[in-house]
Amino acid sequence: MSLLDILTQLPAELLLIWHDHRVPILFSAIALAAFVRLTIYARTRRTKVSASPVPGSPIEKKIEIRPEWLPENTTFNASALNIDNHAEDKTGAVAAIVKAKKGPKTVKGRKTPKKAPVAAPSFDHKTDNIQPLVFFQSLSGTTERYATQFAKVLTEWKKGCNQSTSFLEPQLHDISYIEYDDFFISPPKADANTKLFYIILLPTYNIDTVLDNFLENLQETHNDFRIDTAPLRSLLGYSVFGFGDREGWPTEEEGFCSQAREVDRWMARLTGRKRAYPLGMADVKSETEDRLQEWRFGVQEALVELAEGRGLGDGVQGSGDPAESDEEEEEDIEEGNAQSTRVDEIEELGAMVNDSSASPIPVDFTTYKSKSKPLIKSTAAPKEMVPTTSPTHAALTKQGYSIIGSHSGVKICRWTKSALRGRGSCYKYSFYGIASHLCMEATPSLSCSNKCVFCWRHGTNPVGTTWRWITDAPDLIFDGITAAHYKKIKMMKGVPGVRAERFAEAMRIRHCALSLVGEPIFYPHINELLNIMHSNRISTFLVCNAQHPAQLATLVPVTQLYVSIDASNKESLRKIDRPLHRDFWERFTTCLDIIRNRRFEQRTVFRLTLVKGFNMAEEVRGYADLVERALPGFVEVKGVTYCGTSAAGSAGLTMQNVPFYDEVAEFVTELEKELSSRGLTYGIGAEHAHSCCVLLADETRFKRGGKWATRIDFERFFDLYEGKVQGTRMEDGKVVGWRPEDYVGGETPEWALWGNGGFDPRDQRVYRKGKGPKPEEKSSEGVEIELAKNAALEF
Repeated sequence: MSLLDILTQLPAELLLIWHDHRVPILFSAIALAAFVRLTIYARTRRTKVSASPVPGSPIEKKIEIRPEWLPENTTFNASALNIDNHAEDKTGAVAAIVKAKKGPKTVKGRKTPKKAPVAAPSFDHKTDNIQPLVFFQSLSGTTERYATQFAKVLTEWKKGCNQSTSFLEPQLHDISYIEYDDFFISPPKADANTKLFYIILLPTYNIDTVLDNFLENLQETHNDFRIDTAPLRSLLGYSVFGFGDREGWPTEEEGFCSQAREVDRWMARLTGRKRAYPLGMADVKSETEDRLQEWRFGVQEALVELAEGRGLGDGVQGSGDPAESDEEEEEDIEEGNAQSTRVDEIEELGAMVNDSSASPIPVDFTTYKSKSKPLIKSTAAPKEMVPTTSPTHAALTKQGYSIIGSHSGVKICRWTKSALRGRGSCYKYSFYGIASHLCMEATPSLSCSNKCVFCWRHGTNPVGTTWRWITDAPDLIFDGITAAHYKKIKMMKGVPGVRAERFAEAMRIRHCALSLVGEPIFYPHINELLNIMHSNRISTFLVCNAQHPAQLATLVPVTQLYVSIDASNKESLRKIDRPLHRDFWERFTTCLDIIRNRRFEQRTVFRLTLVKGFNMAEEVRGYADLVERALPGFVEVKGVTYCGTSAAGSAGLTMQNVPFYDEVAEFVTELEKELSSRGLTYGIGAEHAHSCCVLLADETRFKRGGKWATRIDFERFFDLYEGKVQGTRMEDGKVVGWRPEDYVGGETPEWALWGNGGFDPRDQRVYRKGKGPKPEEKSSEGVEIELAKNAALEF
C-alpha cells in the first residue's frame, strides 16, 4: 500500500477511534484541565514567607504538655506528696515548660501598607461631643486618688475651655470592677453625636493582680480571630499614664512602669494606633505631681485639637498621617525581630537584582532579635504570690491577716473574739455545734479566680486562673497558720471580759474554716494539707467557688464541703461573681454535678449569699433548679455583709443591697415551698438571726424521730476517717464504706430551731448602741425574740 493510500485512510481510522473512545477521552481532558486550574489557583493563594524556616536543633527540646487547670511551679518533689492520686500531681508539679523559639516573620495573604491612615473618625465640632472615660486600677488607693483628682481637674478645665460645649463630664471607671467586654472589645454604646476618648492611669505591681488579667484580656482580644484586630478604632483617641517606683525598678528595661507600657502598646493595636498623647510615667516617691501635670496638659491639648476637627495632629510632613511612636517597631516587637525594618515578598527580591550585576544580592534569612524586651509574665522562674514588699502584703497585714509563707494566711475571726468573751458564737455553732473560740479561719491560697462584688477584700488579694507561683509545703503551711492563730489568741488574754475557761479551751484548735479569702482548693496540694489537719483531729470546713472542677473531683473527704452559689443563672453569676474564666458557667455546672456524685462521701452545703438588687428578685425557681441538680445535704441562705469601703461602692454595692433579716426569711420560705412542690424533702431546720442566716436541710437524712439533727459528731468523724470504727477502710487515699449520716451528732438545740432566733441563751447578747430592746419592753419574751430576728448585723 502506498503512502498516499495510508494518508487517505488515516482520517477514517481516527474518526473510528474517536467514535469508540470519545467518552473516556472527554472525561480525561476535563479532569486534566480541572487539575491544572486548581494547581494554578493554589499557587496564587499559597502563603508567602519573607525568610526561610528556622533550622531545627540537633538536640530535641522536651516540651511538656499539661492541662490548663493543672498546678505547676512547686518547690519540692511532688511525687512524694501524691498519696491520694489527685490529678494535680500526676504529671509532676515541678516542670519548666520550654517554648519553641519563634522563627522569622510570616506574611500571610496580601501585604498591607506599612502606614495605614489613622485619622480620627469624622468629628463635627459643631454638633458632636467628646466623652472622656478615665480608667484606673488601684490596690492601696494611691492611683485611685490621682485618677479622681485628674477627673475633677479635667471637669474644672472644661468649664473654662473655649470648646467647653464639646466636652462632656468625665466618667471614672475602676478596672477591677468593670466588664472588659463592655469597654475593650467594643466601645460602650453612646449617642451618635458622642465620641469617646480613653484616659488610663495605672500603677506597677510585682504581684499578680487584676491588672495582669486586664493585660491578658487586651492581648487575647487583639489575637482572637473572631474579633477585629482593632475593635476600638472608633475611639477618638487614648492616652496612658503609669506610676512606678525607681527604687525597685530603676529603669524601663528593669520594669519601671512596665504594665502601663504594655497597656499603651496593646491599646495602640486595638485602636489602630490612635495614641493621642505619648505615654506618661512618674516615680511615685519623687516626681508624681509634676509629671502628671505635664501629661495632663498634653492630654488637654490633644482634646482641644480633636474638638477643633484637627484629629490627632499634623503628623509627619508630607504623609498626611499622624506620627505614631511605635509605628516602626510595633509589629517587629510582636514577632520578636527588632532589627529588620523592612519585609519584602520572596517574589519581589528578584526584581531588586540588577540585570548587569555579576552576583546576586546577599539576603540574610536568619536575623533574630538580639535584645529581648522585659516581659510582664515570665515562665522561667515562678514568683511569690504575696511578696513581703508588695502593697498586697501591707494591705492584708493592716487588716489583721498573718501571711504564712508566700501564699497562705490566717486571721482571728470576729466571732472568735465574741465567743471568748461569752457574747455568742457564729451561725456554725447553732447549726453544726462549732464553738467559734475553738475554730481557726485560714486559707492556703490568698489568690482567687473571681472578683465578687461583695468580697471583703475588694481586689486587695491576688487573682489568677492558673497556679503559677512558688508553692509552699503543706507542713510549712500547717505549722505557720496554727502558730499564728495561737499567737493571736494569746493577744486576747488582756481583753476585758475574756472568760478564763474559754481562753484555755481556745489553746486547742478543734476546727478549721478554710474560707478566709481567696480560693483554698486552688492550692495544688490541698489534699495533703487536709490530711495533716485530720491527723491532728482538726475538723475541716472548706468553701470553694465552683470554678475548679478538676481539683474538686480529686478532693479528699472533708468534714463539710461548701460551694458558693451566688446566682441562679449565667448572666447573674457573671455580674455578681465577675469570674475570670471565660467558661465560668460550664465550670460552675460541672462542679454541681461533682457535688451530686459525692453527696454520700461527705456533708455537702450550698451557701447562698443574697445581695438585694443582684440575685434575689424572681430567682427562687432558678436556685431550686440548682438544688435539684446537685442535691446538697444543706442549703445555707445568708444576707450579704456590707464592709463599708469605697471600693465596694465603686462596684455598685451599698447598704441598699443588704437585705433585712425578714427579707432573707421570706426568701427562704419561698425557696422551701418551691423545693417541696418538686418533691424534694428540704425543710427549714435552724436559724441564726444575729448572722442573718437560715438553714435548709434534707429531712430524710438529717432528722431523727421527727426532730432535726444537723449537728456533727466530730470524734465519730475522725474515727471513721482513720478507720478505727469497724467496717471502714481506706482505698487509694479515699475513705469508703461510710456515709455522712454515720457522723450525725445530737439533736439541734431548741433555741437554734426555726422561729427561736438561734442565739445561745448561755451567752450574753450585746447590742450596738440604740439597737437593743427598750427597757420597758424587756418583760415581753416574744418582743425580744422578734427584735433579735431583726437586729442589725454586727460585722
